[in-house]
Amino acid sequence: MGSHRRPAPSGLDRGATSATLCVLSAAAAALGVVPAGAAPQDDTRAKVDRLYEQAERATEAYNEADERADTLREQVTRAQDRIARQQGRINTMRDALGSLAGAQYRSGGLDPSLALMFSDNPDDYLDRAAALDRIGVHQAGELKDLQEAQRELSQERAEARRKLAELEKSRKAVVHHKNTVERKLATARRLLDAMPDRERASYDRASRSGRVPDLDGAAPSSSRAAAAVAAARAALGRPYIWGANGPAGFDCSGLMQWSYAQAGVGLPRTSQAQRGAGQQVPLSQARPGDLITYRSDASHVAMYMGNGQVIHAPYPGAPVRYDPVDMMPISAVTRP
Repeated sequence: MGSHRRPAPSGLDRGATSATLCVLSAAAAALGVVPAGAAPQDDTRAKVDRLYEQAERATEAYNEADERADTLREQVTRAQDRIARQQGRINTMRDALGSLAGAQYRSGGLDPSLALMFSDNPDDYLDRAAALDRIGVHQAGELKDLQEAQRELSQERAEARRKLAELEKSRKAVVHHKNTVERKLATARRLLDAMPDRERASYDRASRSGRVPDLDGAAPSSSRAAAAVAAARAALGRPYIWGANGPAGFDCSGLMQWSYAQAGVGLPRTSQAQRGAGQQVPLSQARPGDLITYRSDASHVAMYMGNGQVIHAPYPGAPVRYDPVDMMPISAVTRP
């Protein structure tokens, strides 16, 4: 997948996918493990954490369905263009065949032996007969071409119908996953809003390191990685926006995609796809610009900045910021 394209959307906009992804992972990291017999507010945090995780998975599914719908729309459009061109070609071939058939009928209506018998000038007749024979051979070839064109058109139409049905299925999946994400996030927000102010503020700060990494001595792996690091740092403080890939706001994978797009590198849209978009390296060898994906399902992604820190878009209400690289279980370290 190449670099995308869209401004920060709202509602059912396309990127909305990975946004929730980030939401979930970062929130999960912030919450941590809840011990048995925890206080009510800890139980609330655990519920919010689970809701964020579920929403993040639904977001990833949304992203995949949305990207599939984009691809199918393009394929359907191309198929419809091919059908229109093929139909025009068939119409032209039919017109040409009609003209040939008319000429042949007008000139060859009599049986050839009778026509020769009654002809005033047999030589002229034989010349015309030879021409008509050539026309007949040509007409047969044209008819064969027409039949092949009609067969291809029938196949194109069948493929277009199949793509349209698949597109409708994907569109319904997008709506379903979007509704799931929004429902989970709304429930989490209600739980958070019901917390005492102090507890809610504590939750918001839970995973924040407050440290700005010292990049001295931590060199990016390439000039492209350095440009992506610079872009990510320029995005610090911008809001988390569900489904957005910049520049006004971001979700987790949207931030990675946008940052590398500024370096001329196209990354896939989802965090799961980004996990496989390059060379896997051990965490001990991570360098600024590497992508850190989290959880076994790679439902959250951040950019390593050095000094044990990453930049990421955490979750709704939390701006793009630095956090510790080990803020949650690491799935992979990928060097684009």
